[in-house]
Amino acid sequence: MTVAVVAEGLVRAYGPVRALDGLDLVVPRGSVCAVLGPNGAGKTTAIRVLATLTVPDAGRATVLGHDVVRDAALVRGSIGLAGQHAAVDDDLTGRENLEILGRMHHLGRREARRRAGELLDRFDLADAGDRLVKTWSGGMRRRLDLIASVVVAPPVLFLDEPTTGLDPRSRTEIWTTVRELVGAGTTVLLTTQYLEEADRLADDIVIIDGGKAVATGSPDVLKNSIGVRVDVLVETSGELAAAAAALAAYTGGDPEVDAAGLRISAPVVGTAVSVPGVVRTLDAAGVAVLDAGIRRPTLDEVFLHLVRPRHEEAAA
Repeated sequence: MTVAVVAEGLVRAYGPVRALDGLDLVVPRGSVCAVLGPNGAGKTTAIRVLATLTVPDAGRATVLGHDVVRDAALVRGSIGLAGQHAAVDDDLTGRENLEILGRMHHLGRREARRRAGELLDRFDLADAGDRLVKTWSGGMRRRLDLIASVVVAPPVLFLDEPTTGLDPRSRTEIWTTVRELVGAGTTVLLTTQYLEEADRLADDIVIIDGGKAVATGSPDVLKNSIGVRVDVLVETSGELAAAAAALAAYTGGDPEVDAAGLRISAPVVGTAVSVPGVVRTLDAAGVAVLDAGIRRPTLDEVFLHLVRPRHEEAAA
């Protein structure tokens, strides 16, 4: 495996608050790595350190083998960065934004113009390319911001919550853009609060909390790590308590009750279960089952399983 980004024991404090508290991560070349975490977990600080915008207090990190502190100039020449807010100039056209960035990257006037046209065509922005950016929709501006960071295609691209605040259609367009960039050879490290985004895009996920990684793996590996779940729909609210108790005994897990939806979901802990077994168990408890199923957990459930206990412990 060829590695693009490595972080080892990164620490960054702001006064008494440790935004990063020993963060480790590894991103293989040509992959998408998503960094997930609650607000204040350290996601943006991690991106800032890796992009040489913030110096860590301890630990080390490299991008394509270049140390982010000692070799900061080499790192900057190897990366693209798109933050949480569009950084393009609203008073220029999309084409002008890209041409100016191309010339800043020493492409020359003719090559910058050619590259701008190529990117606008490739990412379906050509029709709007000669309009002022302030007349564009939010999704179009975020896409322009993304392609502005790859006017000179970087080997590594950092994206800090690239779809925050976008509608579902615009979010899907950004996902398509990211996939195209990766298909062309770019390594992507993105932070996000949208678990569906990580599930759809990422080859690997790093869940961080309190400034350190609490879990790492592919979406499938993380889902498998907490086992399958049993979901049951009962007939009346009066049966919920009996159904929850029966499921807890059968699955060995702590059920979650959705009283409004008359649903119960229980993780399976160290035992073999089956749908007929669920139905028999609830029937013996006098519960009328309308529907029952066994499924893998969602990434949302994995996230809550890993992060919520830490916050409940801290609150206690």
